[in-house]
Parts: sequence; C-alpha cells; structure tokens
Amino acid sequence: MAEEARPPLAPGWQRTRRVLLAVVVAFAAFAANTVMPAFAGGTKADPRWSELSTPHRQILAPLAGEWDRLDSASRTRWLGVAQRYPKMTPIGQKRVQTRMKKWAALTPQEREEARAKYKRMKRKNDSADLRREWQRYQALSPQEREALAAGERKRKAQGSKSSKSSKGSKGAKGKRSSAAPTTEDFSQ
Repeated sequence: MAEEARPPLAPGWQRTRRVLLAVVVAFAAFAANTVMPAFAGGTKADPRWSELSTPHRQILAPLAGEWDRLDSASRTRWLGVAQRYPKMTPIGQKRVQTRMKKWAALTPQEREEARAKYKRMKRKNDSADLRREWQRYQALSPQEREALAAGERKRKAQGSKSSKSSKGSKGAKGKRSSAAPTTEDFSQ
C-alpha cells in the first residue's frame, strides 16, 4: 500500500507548532535550572569545599566544617540555596543565614525531629485542620493562651534537657549527620 502524502498544515497550525515547541524548550530550561541549580551556574555537580566559588563559600560558610562529608544530593540542595541567595531580600538572606547556622548546629536526632515536624506541619497546612486549630486558638481568652504558651515552653524545656544529654553522642562514629534539609526547610 502506498503511503499517502499529508496535506500541508494550515498557516495558523504551523505557528501553533512553533509556539508549542518554544514552550517545551523554555520549560526544559526552567526545569534544568530548578531541579539542578548547581549546573545552572556552571558549578561542578558535586564540588568539594575548596572547589566552590568564593560567593558560594561565603553564603554557605556555616556548613564549611561539614561540607566535604555531605552527600551529593545534600550538596546540590545547598548549592540551590546559594544560587537563589543573591536574589533574596536582605531580610530573607539574614533568615537563611540564621536557619543555616541553626541547622549546622543540630545533632542527627534533632535534624530528624525537625524533618518529621516539618512533614506534620505541611500535612496540616494542606488540610482544613490547621484552619480549625487556628480558629480554636483565636477563640481562647488571653489567660488560656498564656497557659497554653507556658505549657509549650515547659514541654520544650524538658525536651531540650533530654536532648542535651544526647548531644554527647553525635551519631555513628561521633559525627554529626550532615544531610542537608530540603528546599522547603528554607521556604517562608
């Protein structure tokens, strides 16, 4: 059976194909910069601390001591933070630096607790539960709010006492866990 020749495309359809192709190319470029930001800046995918650019070393300074022990995925996430850092407001930059210092100081157990808490809050944030809890909190009297806050402070104080005793053991072979947080850990 002979192959049938296709009729030429209408002029409007050719333009639509070109636009669609441009959108696909733009999306691919965006995805490459978002998913693998380390490659966007021409940085090696898994650089050692000494191979980082000076601006990246300045931004990631709180992680200097443990950078070379980070796994590749963690380094990529941290490089993504460093890539976005110059575009942040001064307040955003300060917040990232503060959070990075706090993260670097956490023990492996504290990091796992932080990740678990973030996941719980994210699930709540995605649901109506958070709105209901907020409405319930707003309905409390000032005395009830203070009592609730005092209970939370007491709970945190008791938790920090138990974690101080565990700070002596920093995980396997005496090392801190050096896994980086996810990008969401630095979202507002």
